[in-house]
Amino acid sequence: MPKSNWLEEVFHCQKPIIAMCHFGAMPGDPGYDHKGGMEKVIEWANKDLTALQKGGVDAVMFSNEFSLPYMTKVHTVTVAAMARIIGELMPNIKVPFGVNVLWDPVASLDLAAATGAKFVREIFSGVYASDFGLWNTNCGETVRHQYAIGAQNVKLLFNIVPEAAQYLGNRDIISIAKSTVFNDHPDALCVSGLTAGVETDVQILKKVKEALPDTIVFANTGVRIENLENQLAFADGAVVGTTFKHGGKFENHVDEDRVKAFMNKVKKFRGK
Repeated sequence: MPKSNWLEEVFHCQKPIIAMCHFGAMPGDPGYDHKGGMEKVIEWANKDLTALQKGGVDAVMFSNEFSLPYMTKVHTVTVAAMARIIGELMPNIKVPFGVNVLWDPVASLDLAAATGAKFVREIFSGVYASDFGLWNTNCGETVRHQYAIGAQNVKLLFNIVPEAAQYLGNRDIISIAKSTVFNDHPDALCVSGLTAGVETDVQILKKVKEALPDTIVFANTGVRIENLENQLAFADGAVVGTTFKHGGKFENHVDEDRVKAFMNKVKKFRGK
């Protein structure tokens, strides 16, 4: 059975749009607003979640996007804070949701198990030179941890082009994609630009999908209303964050009107 069938099971559509719900800086993060406290972080997240859902997205993914600079092994307080936020939001969540604790795959799976998330996006495999230092992974240990905590039904979205990082080793993206699929059995591959909001190279998307036609491939960054048809022509779906915000700026709140316009165009594309 092709893995693409799980898109319908989880998202109830093909070519799903997973919208990012970015959490503000939390306790332990340099940018945390001590005066506003967690109540301010929760209020911000709820406002964005409401705008995304009213705008018609297929799913949301909660992430600690403003925990800059990111860590590859997060502190316990980050996971605890994210769990509290999602718990507070739970009565208002109307679409399937996933989580991403940047950039810690074990913490992401722990959060998924605690909150009932359907999927996780992370850097599960590879070794990279990055802005966050030498970035190493151990996919075998991570997947065994997934089963040990009872999260085996959580879908794993492998980011194979990490933002702000380069693979250590002289390997092209197609070789990486093929060996990742063979060795690690990802539920999907995510192809990214350099950082959040930077357009994914459509030619790379095309090559990865052609090389692995039975594997789900997501465009992971930089999908906008102007390029979504080109991106979705090859990608099986997209993770979208920055373009949904006021003025298309990373630091702003989600703009419901921008979300609606984007999703209306997606629905027209699906109907072709």
